[in-house]
Amino acid sequence: MNTTKHIQLIVSLAAAALFAAGMAGRCRKPRFEPTWESLENYRCPKWFRDAKLGIFICWNPYTVPAVDDWYARHMYMQGHRQYQYHLDHYGHPSKFGYKDIIALWKGEKFDADRMVRLFKQAGAKYIVPMAVHHDNFDLWDSRYHRWNSVNMGPKKDIVGLWREASLKHGLRFGVTTHLARSYNWLNTSKGCDSEGPYAGVPYDGADPDYADLYHEPHGDTSKRYPRNPSESWKREWFTRIKDLVDQHHPDLLYFDGGVPFGKIGLEMIAYYFNDNMRRHNGRLEAVFNIKNMPDGQHGEYRDGMCVLDLERGMLGSIRPLPWQNDTSIGPWFWTRDAKYKSPDAIIDAFVDIISKNGNLLLNVPPKADGMLDDEAEKILAELGAWTAVNGEAVYSSRPWRIYGEGPTAFEGGYFKETTKPFTASDIRFTTKGEVLYAFFLDWPLDGVVTVRSLSQGRVPLEISKITLLGHDGDVQWSRDRGGLMVRLPSQRPCDYAYALKIE
Repeated sequence: MNTTKHIQLIVSLAAAALFAAGMAGRCRKPRFEPTWESLENYRCPKWFRDAKLGIFICWNPYTVPAVDDWYARHMYMQGHRQYQYHLDHYGHPSKFGYKDIIALWKGEKFDADRMVRLFKQAGAKYIVPMAVHHDNFDLWDSRYHRWNSVNMGPKKDIVGLWREASLKHGLRFGVTTHLARSYNWLNTSKGCDSEGPYAGVPYDGADPDYADLYHEPHGDTSKRYPRNPSESWKREWFTRIKDLVDQHHPDLLYFDGGVPFGKIGLEMIAYYFNDNMRRHNGRLEAVFNIKNMPDGQHGEYRDGMCVLDLERGMLGSIRPLPWQNDTSIGPWFWTRDAKYKSPDAIIDAFVDIISKNGNLLLNVPPKADGMLDDEAEKILAELGAWTAVNGEAVYSSRPWRIYGEGPTAFEGGYFKETTKPFTASDIRFTTKGEVLYAFFLDWPLDGVVTVRSLSQGRVPLEISKITLLGHDGDVQWSRDRGGLMVRLPSQRPCDYAYALKIE
């Protein structure tokens, strides 16, 4: 038996044993059962609602070519610009494939402690590094998959190092997993060119010696969740995600889509919740993020059993249940020609999100060597300077009766981030105890901010005092049926989104 087949047999037997054990029950009845009805008893923990800001870290072998996301798929699609880049720089994918890109990824300057310290200084309360993307390459010391970052590439337990650093600095720790769709997403690796000198020559994904990376032969090459995956793949998914949970016990677990694989997916979620409660004396501290994609091809979803994640998405109103926007300062993975958002745009969106009961999970991607580039570090520094002034109105806050007012509004949904700038007339509210905070998202030219939602007689709100966060002393204000008018000081307390504290 060759090495690959031997490993596949071990994985299959281990997966079957672990899956059977999970499905058969445990020594005592768990609180959560693998049913929708049981999982809908989930409640989002307070720590997540208080945290508001997390840092997402997309980092894997794609940063070696550094041309875009989804490299492991697109490099096997003749005519795609990433295929052409691969051909020009590494050779034909029948001879030099994704397995060889993995070998080039070293992460030689990776310092999790330093980066987590930067994230904390920026105001983040939790970090969520990627544990495995669609490329089927595990970024921890995977016990059931030889294609992992300890055996290959950086030769480091990347997830473990992130976790160790986050605990050291007092941050909550999560992981994102994108593994479920790998089965078909990576299946382009078994194709071949349709024209040219290599027409008909199979790519390296067709080599059976690498079937544990590129998957068993099948016909699905879609980019959505697998339409008809094998039972062995569903069980392998369960085994590897369970291994990730068992080794690193994340406070937050993220699936890139909805719940995959029916009962098996529900079993994994129940296991995660129950493991978390065992570690917290029966108290559930786990956050589980999934998406509710409208096309129905990215897994199942039900409100109440998770914290909804909106990828590069906004909401048009307050959502009663907590939610999360995950977005990036630029591309998901570091590229040489990356264009980043301005700190102003990031902070304005952040304020809009928290006013609607959401958290911001902001991706800051490292380079292949494990370092952040200068512009990314500058964005973190700007974010840290802003949260130092305005954190009182951010952390542990809750939405008010309305999210705000002003001309900049959103339709809401996935991949609907705005590029339209916010204005001085855009007001967003948060509350904490008896205090109302009103953010105005640009500095008015005349030095007067007007909050029309707080006009005399409009809401039963008695105001005793108003201050501007970051400014020493009170501010002049008046209130009539036209609104609350506040005369601002001549000097701005920070560079972006300003918060009035209304007592």
